[in-house]
Amino acid sequence: MTVGLSAANLANKWLDVLGTGASAGTTFTALAGSFTKLHTADPGAAGATAAAAGSTTRVATTFAAAAAGSKAMNGTLPVWTNGGTSETLSHISLWDAISTGNFILSGALTTPQAWASGNTFTLSSLTIALTPIAA
Repeated sequence: MTVGLSAANLANKWLDVLGTGASAGTTFTALAGSFTKLHTADPGAAGATAAAAGSTTRVATTFAAAAAGSKAMNGTLPVWTNGGTSETLSHISLWDAISTGNFILSGALTTPQAWASGNTFTLSSLTIALTPIAA
C-alpha cells in the first residue's frame, strides 16, 4: 500500500526545512492551491494509478488552519459528476494544481462508494493529520 504523503513533493521538502549540512537553508514554498482527484484503487507512489473514469477532473479543495497536528477540509465541498461509467471509488489524491502539477498525498475513503453514470459524488470530510504530536 502506498497511500500517504508524496516523498518527493512533500515529505522530503518538509524534512529538508529542518536540515543541516546539505539541506541547510532549504525553504518550503506553500502550495498555491489544493485539488482532489478520485480513484478506484490505491493511487500509487506518484498518484497516477487507477484514476476514476467517470470523472478525471481535479476539484478545488480548501482547508481550515492546522491545529494539534491536523488540518480539516472546509468551505465548498468537492463534487464530481460521473460522465458515463459505473465504478467503485475507493481512494483520493491531492494535487497542487488543477491539471499537471505535483502529487501531494493520497488516502483511502472510509468506505468504498459505488458510482454509476450520471450520479454525483461529494467528498463530505477530509482531515490530514501528522502523528505522533508531542503533548
